[in-house]
Parts: sequence; structure tokens; C-alpha cells
Amino acid sequence: MLQDKGLILVTLLTLWASPLWAAYKLQERYSWNQLDFAFPNARLKEQALASGDYIPQNGLPVGVEHFGNRLFVTVPRWRDGIPATLTYINMDRSLTGSPELIPYPDWRSNTAGDCANSITTAYRIKVDECGRLWVLDTGTVGIGNTTTNPCPYAVNVFDLTTDTRIRRYELPGVDTNPNTFIANIAVDIGKNCDDAYAYFADELGYGLIAYSWELNKSWRFSAHSYFFPDPLRGDFNVAGINFQWGEEGIFGMSLSPIRSDGYRTLYFSPLASHRQFAVSTRILRDETRTEDSYHDFVALDERGPNAHTTSRVMSDDGVELFNLIDQNAVGCWHSSMPYTPQFHGIVDRDDVGLVFPADVKIDENKNVWVLSDRMPVFLLSDLDYADTNFRIYTAPLATLIENTVCDLRNNAYGPPNTVSIPKQAALPIGPPLYTKQYRPVLPQKPQTSWVSSPPPPSRTYLPANPGNVVSSISVSTNTVGPAGVEVPKAYIFNQHNGINYETSGPHLFPTHQPGQAGPQDGLKTYVNARQSGWWHHQHQG
Repeated sequence: MLQDKGLILVTLLTLWASPLWAAYKLQERYSWNQLDFAFPNARLKEQALASGDYIPQNGLPVGVEHFGNRLFVTVPRWRDGIPATLTYINMDRSLTGSPELIPYPDWRSNTAGDCANSITTAYRIKVDECGRLWVLDTGTVGIGNTTTNPCPYAVNVFDLTTDTRIRRYELPGVDTNPNTFIANIAVDIGKNCDDAYAYFADELGYGLIAYSWELNKSWRFSAHSYFFPDPLRGDFNVAGINFQWGEEGIFGMSLSPIRSDGYRTLYFSPLASHRQFAVSTRILRDETRTEDSYHDFVALDERGPNAHTTSRVMSDDGVELFNLIDQNAVGCWHSSMPYTPQFHGIVDRDDVGLVFPADVKIDENKNVWVLSDRMPVFLLSDLDYADTNFRIYTAPLATLIENTVCDLRNNAYGPPNTVSIPKQAALPIGPPLYTKQYRPVLPQKPQTSWVSSPPPPSRTYLPANPGNVVSSISVSTNTVGPAGVEVPKAYIFNQHNGINYETSGPHLFPTHQPGQAGPQDGLKTYVNARQSGWWHHQHQG
């Protein structure tokens, strides 16, 4: 009996010391050994196969986005035989399985090299809250040394109610350079649908481009070292392959909800880095700040080891999800907490199904979508097309973060967030290049069936650790920011790295330089958690 009690105690201590994962993992919704496309008829498909216009083994999905009954999937033209780059799945017709990809909005609009009328290569895409699909056409065919540029970089915006393109904007030459490679996009909606901005991460040209919908104009931020790769973080290990992507700079981006000052915070990371950075969209929206805004960018802490990430997205209540490509996992961070490893959680990990979780999205219903594609194996070795290589998973956000450090509802790390705010926007995958001539052995995993929105089981929470409770909380009253958006009051938990965090979103406020004090940016009060016993406990030694 004493032995049994000891075993139970050890088990409980182990559970308490280990990261808490969600009760449900991501559910597999779609999967493919190789991609298939919905040709108008069998004869045309046979002709495309015979001519080399369609080579099934050459397609790799890299981006995903959900809207209504459609799930969008992008397929870059890295190799020959990609008949369409912007596609979707009709989810009414294909609940699960390996559906054919339907070109969006049609076949003609996916003609490579038809610059004015079509999209040549798309990576990650974004649906905004106004029902518009934002697509950046890189205008490229090939990858690495095989890349050609038949078309310029161009922003394409589609009205999803009419499936028509309503805007095409070519990036001017001053916004790019000879090394430019842009795969990632984030969309920022302000006081109305015309008050819209898009941000583009130039991964290899090391810059950040802002585009104004209302002005139909763009400008480039390039004078910042935070856009560059970390020379100590260029070594990767995925699916048994060791490779070096040391040149990969600014890549993954996410946008916070609208803060009390009327602006959002853009979070970003270089690919060859374990660190996240942040800047207010107040800076990015101002063309005059492109050269003198160095100190308005904020460096957050490192995520910890094996923490390369290419994709991130933030919910409208401040939960950031990001892929962890070295760990075959999806991580989380609640942005009211300091950006330190102790406040990072794992919502799902799968050494078979999540080998390179290339894209992570949160839709308007707070469902999470994750696309995994074994990209390093595709680029650096050979995929086994008798195996399942590409998967799309989904799960409710609340289910994924339940009982993790990112879930504030259990009151273990602070009070619940009861503040509602306007919806947000957020979010493709880039080329790196070293070749190894071998095929890694990937474990096999049986196909799983997808079931719609399972009811969450009853759960018991571990007792809150008093050492983790933030003891000092301040509340700001409603304010109207410069953008004209009324923002509800926000609970502020702590201050870290010279900035404050609010629970009604990851509201970052560069309120003061170290050593200075005083509230600003429309907040009446703020809490400095360094004054609390909790902060002292966490940061001594």
C-alpha cells in the first residue's frame, strides 16, 4: 500500500512538472500521398499528364486558409507540372479523404506567366474579416538556382462573395532588391474595410513591406537588424535530415487584436532564429518612419532550443500559435504573459503526421487549421509516394490550449479574459537549398477518420501554483484610439522587456525605456510585475 501511494505521488509530481497537452489532438481532416487536381474532364487530365503540364509527384502544398465551405490550399511552382497554384477544397462535397484541388477562382487565373490576369506562384494567403482573400503572387517559377521571374511581385485581392479579383497591385522596384523572396503575408483591418494594410516579409532581402489599401501604395522598412537571420541558429534537423538554412531572415508574422491606442502589434521571427520581435502597426502604417524607427522595434526573449518557426497566427483574444518545425509540433503562447520559455506550451506533437507543420491558421469560428507537408524531405531527399505525405488537421482553439500554460481559463496564471474586441487578421513557405541524396525512413501511421467538433469531456485542472499567480492587476477604462476604434477595457498582467501586455489581446505598449516610468498610449494605469513577489521569484538567479 505504501508503495502504491509512493507511485501515485511520483506520477502526480511528474504530471505537474511536465507540459500539459490538450485533451484532444488535432484531428486529421484531409491527406494525400500526392496532390491531385480537379481537371474539367478526364481527357484534359490525360493530356496534361502526357505533356508534362501535370506531374503529380512535383506538387507540394505550403499554405492553407479556411472560409465558409472552402478550404484554400496553395501549391508553389517550384518544379514543372503544377497546373494550378491557388486552389481550394469544396468541403460540402469532400468532408474528408484526399480530394482533388480546384483552381481558384478558375483555371485561367492560374496560368503561369500571364502576369496581368493570373497568379504564377502563391505561398501563404489570408482571408480578412471583410470577406476578401489576399494573395501575393511572387511571379516566380522554380526554386533556388532554378528560379525565374516571368512576372513581378503583385498583391491580388479577391471578393469571396463574387469570386472576382477586385485589386491587383504590383510592388514597385524600390520595395524589392535582387535577393527579395516574399512568401508571408499579414493583413491588418482598422476602423473599416477600407482602412486595411497588408505586411509582407522579405525573407532573403531582409525587409518588411507595408501596403495601404486606401492609398494603393506600398513602402519598405529595411534598415533593421531584427530582419536578419541569427548566425548561431542556421542548423536544422527535421525528419532525420540535418541541413543548414542559415540565410533565412524575417518570415513568420502574426497580428494582435486592436490595442487600446487603436493599433495592432505585429510579431515576427526570422526563420534562422529562436527569437521573436514586435513592432506597433502605428509605425508600419506611417511611410515617413521607414528610416528612423529602429528603436520602435522590440526584441522579445528566445523560445528555447529547437524552436525554429515559419508560421504563426494570433487569435482575437491574444493566443498565438506557431509551428515548431524541429519538434514536429505546434506551440502556443498567451500574449498577456512574458515571452519566455516557461510560458510557451505545446498544443500538439506528432512525429509522423506533423513532420514540418508548414502553416497554421485560426478561422473566424476559432477553429485551428494546420497543414503538414514533409517539406525538407521533398526538397532535400525523396518522398515515398506510397505513404501519406501531406495532411491537413483541424481542432477548436479552446480544445487545443485546454490545460496548457496558454489557457488562462483555469486561473492558474491569472484571471480569465472576459474582454471582447474587434476581430483580427493574420499570415507561406520559403525556399532553402542544400541537397542530400538519401531518403529518410519515416514511421507509418494509420489513416484516421475525421469527426466534426467532438464535445469536450469533463476535465479536472491541476491546482494552481501560487508561485505562478500574478498578484497585481490593473484595469484600463474604455478608450478610443487614433484609428477611431473604441476598444473595451483591458486587464494588464505584467511588464516585461520594457513593454506592457493586456489580456484583451496581446496589447504591446512600449510605454517607457528601462529606468523610466509612467503610463501612456491611452492607458490610465499599468502594473509593473517586477514589484510583485511573483516576478521577483521568477527572475532571480
